[in-house]
Amino acid sequence: MAETADDLSAPLGQGAVRAKRRFRLPFTAMQALAALLGLSLATFAGFAIFNDNPFGGEPIVRIAIPQESPGERPVAAHSPEPAAKTAPKQAASGSQQTVTMIDGSSGARHEVPIGPDDGSDKAEAASTFPAMMTGIDPRLLEKSRYGMIPVAADGLKPFTVYAAEADRAKAAKMPVIAVVVGGLGVGAAKTTDAIMKLPSAVTLAFTPYGSDPGKLAERARAQRHEILLQIPMEPFDYPDNDPGPQTLLTTLSPEQNLDRLHWDLSRFQGYAGIANFMGGRFVAADAVMQPIIREAAKRGLGYFDDGSSPRSVAASVAAGQAMPFAKADVSIDTVPTAVEIDRALANLETLAKDHGTAIGVATALPVSIERIDAWSRTLESHGIMLVPLTTAMLKSKSS
Repeated sequence: MAETADDLSAPLGQGAVRAKRRFRLPFTAMQALAALLGLSLATFAGFAIFNDNPFGGEPIVRIAIPQESPGERPVAAHSPEPAAKTAPKQAASGSQQTVTMIDGSSGARHEVPIGPDDGSDKAEAASTFPAMMTGIDPRLLEKSRYGMIPVAADGLKPFTVYAAEADRAKAAKMPVIAVVVGGLGVGAAKTTDAIMKLPSAVTLAFTPYGSDPGKLAERARAQRHEILLQIPMEPFDYPDNDPGPQTLLTTLSPEQNLDRLHWDLSRFQGYAGIANFMGGRFVAADAVMQPIIREAAKRGLGYFDDGSSPRSVAASVAAGQAMPFAKADVSIDTVPTAVEIDRALANLETLAKDHGTAIGVATALPVSIERIDAWSRTLESHGIMLVPLTTAMLKSKSS
Protein backbone atom coordinates (compact mmCIF):
# COMPACT_ATOMS: atom_id res chain seq x y z
CA MET A 1 0.00 0.00 0.00
CA ALA A 2 2.94 2.32 0.67
CA GLU A 3 3.94 2.03 -2.97
CA THR A 4 0.35 2.84 -3.95
CA ALA A 5 0.24 5.83 -1.64
CA ASP A 6 3.48 7.13 -3.08
CA ASP A 7 2.01 6.89 -6.53
CA LEU A 8 -1.11 8.76 -5.52
CA SER A 9 0.81 11.48 -3.67
CA ALA A 10 3.44 11.93 -6.39
CA PRO A 11 3.23 15.01 -8.68
CA LEU A 12 1.25 14.45 -11.88
CA GLY A 13 3.36 12.65 -14.53
CA GLN A 14 6.25 11.51 -12.37
CA GLY A 15 4.79 8.09 -11.74
CA ALA A 16 4.36 7.46 -15.48
CA VAL A 17 7.99 8.26 -16.11
CA ARG A 18 9.10 5.76 -13.59
CA ALA A 19 6.81 3.11 -15.12
CA LYS A 20 8.31 3.66 -18.61
CA ARG A 21 11.83 3.42 -17.35
CA ARG A 22 10.97 0.10 -15.72
CA PHE A 23 10.27 -1.48 -19.18
CA ARG A 24 13.15 0.12 -21.22
CA LEU A 25 15.33 -2.51 -22.98
CA PRO A 26 18.89 -2.74 -22.01
CA PHE A 27 21.36 -0.88 -24.28
CA THR A 28 23.02 -4.10 -25.52
CA ALA A 29 19.68 -5.59 -26.64
CA MET A 30 18.94 -2.54 -28.76
CA GLN A 31 22.32 -2.81 -30.41
CA ALA A 32 21.62 -6.44 -31.32
CA LEU A 33 18.22 -5.60 -32.77
CA ALA A 34 19.66 -2.80 -34.91
CA ALA A 35 22.41 -5.10 -36.18
CA LEU A 36 19.85 -7.74 -37.12
CA LEU A 37 17.75 -5.22 -38.99
CA GLY A 38 20.80 -3.87 -40.86
CA LEU A 39 21.87 -7.39 -41.82
CA SER A 40 18.39 -8.07 -43.22
CA LEU A 41 18.47 -4.89 -45.30
CA ALA A 42 21.94 -5.68 -46.63
CA THR A 43 20.87 -9.18 -47.58
CA PHE A 44 17.85 -7.87 -49.51
CA ALA A 45 19.89 -5.22 -51.28
CA GLY A 46 22.52 -7.75 -52.33
CA PHE A 47 19.88 -10.06 -53.72
CA ALA A 48 18.30 -7.23 -55.70
CA ILE A 49 21.63 -6.06 -57.09
CA PHE A 50 23.32 -9.33 -57.95
CA ASN A 51 20.40 -11.56 -58.86
CA ASP A 52 20.20 -11.66 -62.73
CA ASN A 53 16.43 -11.86 -63.06
CA PRO A 54 14.79 -8.97 -64.93
CA PHE A 55 11.37 -10.31 -63.98
CA GLY A 56 12.09 -10.45 -60.28
CA GLY A 57 8.92 -9.96 -58.31
CA GLU A 58 6.70 -10.89 -61.26
CA PRO A 59 4.34 -13.87 -60.99
CA ILE A 60 5.92 -17.04 -62.35
CA VAL A 61 4.15 -20.00 -63.97
CA ARG A 62 6.04 -23.18 -64.62
CA ILE A 63 4.74 -25.54 -67.32
CA ALA A 64 6.05 -29.01 -67.94
CA ILE A 65 6.68 -29.60 -71.69
CA PRO A 66 6.90 -33.21 -72.81
CA GLN A 67 10.01 -34.12 -74.82
CA GLU A 68 9.46 -34.95 -78.51
CA SER A 69 10.40 -38.35 -79.65
CA PRO A 70 12.77 -38.48 -82.66
CA GLY A 71 10.97 -38.02 -85.99
CA GLU A 72 7.84 -36.57 -84.36
CA ARG A 73 6.92 -32.94 -84.37
CA PRO A 74 3.52 -31.64 -83.30
CA VAL A 75 1.97 -29.12 -85.69
CA ALA A 76 -0.01 -26.28 -84.19
CA ALA A 77 -3.28 -25.48 -85.89
CA HIS A 78 -3.45 -22.23 -87.87
CA SER A 79 0.27 -21.51 -87.51
CA PRO A 80 1.71 -21.26 -91.05
CA GLU A 81 5.45 -21.46 -91.44
CA PRO A 82 7.15 -18.09 -91.74
CA ALA A 83 7.89 -17.07 -95.34
CA ALA A 84 11.58 -16.79 -94.54
CA LYS A 85 11.76 -20.56 -94.10
CA THR A 86 10.56 -21.14 -97.65
CA ALA A 87 13.06 -18.76 -99.23
CA PRO A 88 16.09 -21.07 -99.13
CA LYS A 89 13.96 -23.80 -100.69
CA GLN A 90 13.12 -21.50 -103.60
CA ALA A 91 16.73 -20.51 -104.08
CA ALA A 92 17.81 -24.12 -103.99
CA SER A 93 15.30 -25.06 -106.65
CA GLY A 94 17.05 -22.94 -109.27
CA SER A 95 13.74 -21.39 -110.34
CA GLN A 96 14.87 -17.86 -109.54
CA GLN A 97 17.96 -16.26 -108.13
CA THR A 98 18.88 -12.74 -107.13
CA VAL A 99 22.25 -11.29 -108.03
CA THR A 100 23.95 -8.00 -107.25
CA MET A 101 24.98 -5.84 -110.17
CA ILE A 102 27.58 -3.18 -109.29
CA ASP A 103 27.97 0.06 -111.22
CA GLY A 104 31.67 0.90 -111.17
CA SER A 105 31.14 4.60 -111.93
CA SER A 106 28.72 5.26 -109.09
CA GLY A 107 29.26 2.24 -106.84
CA ALA A 108 25.50 1.68 -106.81
CA ARG A 109 24.35 -1.87 -106.14
CA HIS A 110 21.25 -3.29 -107.79
CA GLU A 111 19.58 -6.50 -106.67
CA VAL A 112 18.41 -8.20 -109.84
CA PRO A 113 16.19 -11.30 -109.98
CA ILE A 114 17.15 -13.65 -112.80
CA GLY A 115 15.98 -16.97 -114.11
CA PRO A 116 17.75 -20.32 -113.74
CA ASP A 117 21.51 -20.06 -113.92
CA ASP A 118 23.85 -22.71 -115.19
CA GLY A 119 25.01 -23.51 -111.67
CA SER A 120 25.83 -26.91 -110.29
CA ASP A 121 22.55 -28.54 -111.28
CA LYS A 122 22.46 -28.32 -115.08
CA ALA A 123 19.57 -30.75 -115.46
CA GLU A 124 17.43 -28.73 -113.09
CA ALA A 125 18.19 -25.51 -114.97
CA ALA A 126 17.23 -27.17 -118.23
CA SER A 127 13.88 -28.16 -116.79
CA THR A 128 12.94 -24.52 -116.12
CA PHE A 129 13.24 -23.04 -119.62
CA PRO A 130 11.82 -19.54 -120.20
CA ALA A 131 8.31 -19.68 -121.58
CA MET A 132 7.78 -19.51 -125.34
CA MET A 133 6.76 -16.06 -126.59
CA THR A 134 3.92 -15.46 -129.01
CA GLY A 135 4.64 -14.51 -132.62
CA ILE A 136 7.87 -16.53 -132.78
CA ASP A 137 8.63 -18.66 -135.83
CA PRO A 138 9.37 -22.15 -134.47
CA ARG A 139 11.59 -22.86 -137.50
CA LEU A 140 14.02 -20.25 -136.18
CA LEU A 141 14.50 -21.92 -132.82
CA GLU A 142 16.97 -24.54 -131.67
CA LYS A 143 16.89 -26.32 -128.34
CA SER A 144 19.86 -25.84 -126.06
CA ARG A 145 20.37 -27.06 -122.50
CA TYR A 146 19.19 -23.64 -121.29
CA GLY A 147 16.17 -23.32 -123.51
CA MET A 148 15.34 -22.27 -127.07
CA ILE A 149 17.89 -20.13 -128.91
CA PRO A 150 17.69 -18.53 -132.38
CA VAL A 151 18.99 -20.23 -135.50
CA ALA A 152 18.89 -19.59 -139.25
CA ALA A 153 16.85 -22.22 -141.12
CA ASP A 154 14.98 -22.78 -144.37
CA GLY A 155 16.58 -19.69 -145.91
CA LEU A 156 15.21 -17.53 -143.07
CA LYS A 157 17.14 -15.48 -140.55
CA PRO A 158 15.99 -13.85 -137.30
CA PHE A 159 17.52 -10.58 -138.55
CA THR A 160 15.03 -10.34 -141.41
CA VAL A 161 12.04 -12.14 -139.87
CA TYR A 162 12.07 -10.04 -136.67
CA ALA A 163 13.00 -6.70 -138.27
CA ALA A 164 10.34 -4.09 -137.67
CA GLU A 165 8.28 -2.94 -140.60
CA ALA A 166 9.39 0.26 -142.33
CA ASP A 167 8.99 2.02 -145.66
CA ARG A 168 12.44 1.11 -146.95
CA ALA A 169 11.82 2.56 -150.40
CA LYS A 170 11.14 5.93 -148.77
CA ALA A 171 14.10 5.51 -146.42
CA ALA A 172 16.41 4.94 -149.40
CA LYS A 173 15.58 8.39 -150.76
CA MET A 174 16.01 10.55 -147.65
CA PRO A 175 18.23 10.92 -144.56
CA VAL A 176 17.34 8.46 -141.81
CA ILE A 177 18.04 8.23 -138.08
CA ALA A 178 17.82 5.11 -135.93
CA VAL A 179 17.64 5.35 -132.13
CA VAL A 180 18.39 2.40 -129.83
CA VAL A 181 17.29 2.61 -126.20
CA GLY A 182 19.09 0.00 -124.09
CA GLY A 183 19.36 -1.43 -120.60
CA LEU A 184 15.76 -2.63 -120.59
CA GLY A 185 14.28 -5.67 -118.86
CA VAL A 186 15.64 -4.75 -115.42
CA GLY A 187 12.99 -2.54 -113.89
CA ALA A 188 9.52 -3.17 -115.25
CA ALA A 189 8.35 0.43 -114.74
CA LYS A 190 11.07 2.11 -116.78
CA THR A 191 10.87 -0.63 -119.43
CA THR A 192 7.11 -0.18 -119.75
CA ASP A 193 7.57 3.60 -120.07
CA ALA A 194 10.01 3.08 -122.94
CA ILE A 195 7.69 0.60 -124.66
CA MET A 196 4.57 2.73 -124.40
CA LYS A 197 5.90 6.30 -124.72
CA LEU A 198 8.57 5.99 -127.40
CA PRO A 199 7.68 5.89 -131.12
CA SER A 200 7.44 2.37 -132.51
CA ALA A 201 10.35 3.11 -134.88
CA VAL A 202 12.70 3.28 -131.86
CA THR A 203 14.57 -0.02 -131.38
CA LEU A 204 14.62 -1.37 -127.82
CA ALA A 205 17.54 -3.40 -126.43
CA PHE A 206 16.97 -5.77 -123.52
CA THR A 207 19.51 -7.23 -121.11
CA PRO A 208 19.08 -10.95 -120.28
CA TYR A 209 18.24 -10.08 -116.68
CA GLY A 210 15.03 -9.38 -114.82
CA SER A 211 12.52 -11.85 -113.43
CA ASP A 212 10.66 -12.19 -116.74
CA PRO A 213 12.36 -10.34 -119.62
CA GLY A 214 10.40 -12.39 -122.14
CA LYS A 215 7.10 -10.89 -121.04
CA LEU A 216 8.44 -7.34 -121.44
CA ALA A 217 10.10 -8.16 -124.77
CA GLU A 218 6.84 -9.67 -125.97
CA ARG A 219 5.00 -6.49 -125.02
CA ALA A 220 7.56 -4.40 -126.90
CA ARG A 221 7.03 -6.45 -130.06
CA ALA A 222 3.27 -6.13 -129.65
CA GLN A 223 3.79 -2.35 -129.80
CA ARG A 224 5.74 -2.87 -133.08
CA HIS A 225 9.15 -2.11 -131.58
CA GLU A 226 12.12 -3.96 -133.00
CA ILE A 227 14.15 -5.56 -130.21
CA LEU A 228 17.77 -6.52 -129.58
CA LEU A 229 19.41 -8.71 -126.94
CA GLN A 230 22.30 -7.11 -125.06
CA ILE A 231 25.08 -9.56 -124.21
CA PRO A 232 26.97 -8.73 -120.96
CA MET A 233 30.69 -8.41 -121.72
CA GLU A 234 33.72 -7.71 -119.57
CA PRO A 235 34.51 -4.02 -118.98
CA PHE A 236 38.00 -2.76 -118.19
CA ASP A 237 37.28 -2.36 -114.46
CA TYR A 238 35.71 -5.79 -113.99
CA PRO A 239 34.82 -7.03 -111.36
CA ASP A 240 34.45 -3.61 -109.69
CA ASN A 241 32.04 -2.83 -112.50
CA ASP A 242 30.07 -6.04 -112.95
CA PRO A 243 27.59 -6.43 -115.86
CA GLY A 244 26.02 -9.44 -114.11
CA PRO A 245 26.00 -13.24 -114.26
CA GLN A 246 26.97 -15.05 -117.48
CA THR A 247 29.22 -12.14 -118.49
CA LEU A 248 31.58 -13.01 -121.34
CA LEU A 249 35.17 -12.75 -120.05
CA THR A 250 38.56 -12.50 -121.71
CA THR A 251 39.90 -15.02 -119.18
CA LEU A 252 37.52 -17.79 -120.25
CA SER A 253 38.01 -20.28 -123.07
CA PRO A 254 35.99 -19.89 -126.30
CA GLU A 255 33.90 -22.90 -125.27
CA GLN A 256 33.07 -21.34 -121.90
CA ASN A 257 32.11 -18.01 -123.47
CA LEU A 258 29.94 -19.75 -126.06
CA ASP A 259 28.19 -21.63 -123.27
CA ARG A 260 27.48 -18.33 -121.53
CA LEU A 261 26.32 -16.83 -124.82
CA HIS A 262 23.80 -19.64 -125.20
CA TRP A 263 22.43 -18.92 -121.73
CA ASP A 264 21.99 -15.27 -122.68
CA LEU A 265 20.39 -16.17 -126.02
CA SER A 266 17.84 -18.43 -124.30
CA ARG A 267 16.34 -15.76 -122.05
CA PHE A 268 13.73 -14.69 -124.62
CA GLN A 269 13.13 -14.80 -128.36
CA GLY A 270 12.16 -12.52 -131.20
CA TYR A 271 15.25 -10.27 -131.38
CA ALA A 272 16.80 -9.29 -134.71
CA GLY A 273 20.33 -9.05 -133.36
CA ILE A 274 22.63 -8.75 -130.38
CA ALA A 275 24.51 -5.82 -128.87
CA ASN A 276 27.23 -5.38 -126.31
CA PHE A 277 26.25 -4.60 -122.72
CA MET A 278 29.32 -2.77 -121.32
CA GLY A 279 32.32 -4.79 -122.58
CA GLY A 280 35.14 -2.24 -123.06
CA ARG A 281 37.84 -4.88 -122.56
CA PHE A 282 36.06 -7.75 -124.28
CA VAL A 283 35.11 -5.98 -127.51
CA ALA A 284 38.71 -4.80 -127.94
CA ALA A 285 40.13 -8.37 -127.93
CA ASP A 286 39.95 -9.98 -131.37
CA ALA A 287 40.66 -13.50 -130.06
CA VAL A 288 37.57 -13.59 -127.82
CA MET A 289 35.29 -11.60 -130.13
CA GLN A 290 35.83 -13.84 -133.15
CA PRO A 291 34.00 -16.92 -131.79
CA ILE A 292 31.09 -14.80 -130.48
CA ILE A 293 30.54 -12.91 -133.74
CA ARG A 294 30.93 -16.10 -135.76
CA GLU A 295 28.31 -17.89 -133.64
CA ALA A 296 25.86 -14.98 -133.84
CA ALA A 297 26.32 -14.68 -137.63
CA LYS A 298 25.75 -18.41 -138.06
CA ARG A 299 22.45 -18.02 -136.22
CA GLY A 300 21.29 -15.25 -138.54
CA LEU A 301 21.61 -12.31 -136.15
CA GLY A 302 22.87 -8.76 -136.66
CA TYR A 303 25.32 -6.98 -134.36
CA PHE A 304 25.02 -3.49 -132.86
CA ASP A 305 28.04 -1.78 -131.27
CA ASP A 306 26.97 0.91 -128.81
CA GLY A 307 30.07 2.95 -129.62
CA SER A 308 31.29 3.14 -126.03
CA SER A 309 34.70 1.62 -126.86
CA PRO A 310 36.85 3.31 -129.54
CA ARG A 311 39.04 0.18 -129.60
CA SER A 312 36.20 -2.19 -130.49
CA VAL A 313 37.02 -4.77 -133.17
CA ALA A 314 33.36 -5.64 -133.73
CA ALA A 315 33.11 -3.84 -137.09
CA SER A 316 36.01 -5.68 -138.71
CA VAL A 317 35.06 -9.06 -137.22
CA ALA A 318 31.43 -8.68 -138.33
CA ALA A 319 32.55 -7.67 -141.82
CA GLY A 320 34.57 -10.88 -142.03
CA GLN A 321 31.36 -12.84 -141.37
CA ALA A 322 29.22 -10.80 -143.80
CA MET A 323 27.07 -10.00 -140.79
CA PRO A 324 24.63 -7.03 -140.64
CA PHE A 325 26.38 -4.43 -138.47
CA ALA A 326 25.90 -0.91 -137.14
CA LYS A 327 27.72 1.28 -134.66
CA ALA A 328 26.26 4.18 -132.69
CA ASP A 329 27.38 7.63 -133.81
CA VAL A 330 26.06 9.60 -130.83
CA SER A 331 25.38 8.79 -127.19
CA ILE A 332 22.23 10.81 -126.62
CA ASP A 333 22.08 11.06 -122.83
CA THR A 334 25.68 10.93 -121.64
CA VAL A 335 24.75 14.17 -119.89
CA PRO A 336 21.17 13.44 -118.80
CA THR A 337 19.69 16.92 -118.98
CA ALA A 338 17.04 18.15 -121.39
CA VAL A 339 19.38 20.76 -122.89
CA GLU A 340 22.22 18.30 -123.57
CA ILE A 341 19.87 15.61 -124.89
CA ASP A 342 18.33 18.11 -127.32
CA ARG A 343 21.83 19.10 -128.42
CA ALA A 344 22.77 15.45 -129.06
CA LEU A 345 19.59 14.89 -131.07
CA ALA A 346 20.35 17.96 -133.18
CA ASN A 347 23.80 16.52 -133.80
CA LEU A 348 22.17 13.31 -135.05
CA GLU A 349 20.17 15.34 -137.56
CA THR A 350 23.33 16.99 -138.88
CA LEU A 351 25.08 13.63 -139.28
CA ALA A 352 22.06 12.14 -141.05
CA LYS A 353 21.97 15.00 -143.56
CA ASP A 354 25.73 14.74 -144.12
CA HIS A 355 25.98 10.93 -144.42
CA GLY A 356 22.48 9.75 -145.19
CA THR A 357 22.31 7.66 -141.99
CA ALA A 358 22.93 8.36 -138.30
CA ILE A 359 22.44 6.17 -135.22
CA GLY A 360 21.96 7.27 -131.64
CA VAL A 361 21.94 5.25 -128.43
CA ALA A 362 20.27 6.17 -125.14
CA THR A 363 19.07 4.75 -121.84
CA ALA A 364 15.50 4.66 -120.54
CA LEU A 365 15.77 7.68 -118.27
CA PRO A 366 12.49 9.59 -117.95
CA VAL A 367 14.08 12.75 -119.36
CA SER A 368 15.54 10.78 -122.29
CA ILE A 369 12.18 9.21 -123.13
CA GLU A 370 10.40 12.56 -122.91
CA ARG A 371 12.92 14.44 -125.12
CA ILE A 372 13.23 11.66 -127.74
CA ASP A 373 9.46 11.44 -128.03
CA ALA A 374 9.07 15.22 -128.46
CA TRP A 375 11.97 15.40 -130.94
CA SER A 376 10.64 12.55 -133.08
CA ARG A 377 7.48 14.54 -133.83
CA THR A 378 9.54 17.25 -135.54
CA LEU A 379 11.71 15.02 -137.75
CA GLU A 380 9.43 14.77 -140.76
CA SER A 381 9.25 18.55 -141.02
CA HIS A 382 13.07 18.55 -141.09
CA GLY A 383 13.14 16.14 -144.00
CA ILE A 384 14.46 13.22 -141.92
CA MET A 385 12.91 9.79 -141.30
CA LEU A 386 13.06 7.88 -138.01
CA VAL A 387 13.60 4.19 -138.80
CA PRO A 388 14.24 0.91 -136.92
CA LEU A 389 17.88 -0.09 -136.58
CA THR A 390 17.64 -2.90 -139.14
CA THR A 391 16.49 -0.41 -141.79
CA ALA A 392 19.49 1.80 -141.07
CA MET A 393 21.78 -1.25 -141.22
CA LEU A 394 20.44 -2.30 -144.61
CA LYS A 395 20.64 1.25 -146.00
CA SER A 396 24.26 1.63 -144.84
CA LYS A 397 25.13 -1.71 -146.43
CA SER A 398 23.59 -0.77 -149.79
CA SER A 399 25.06 2.74 -149.93
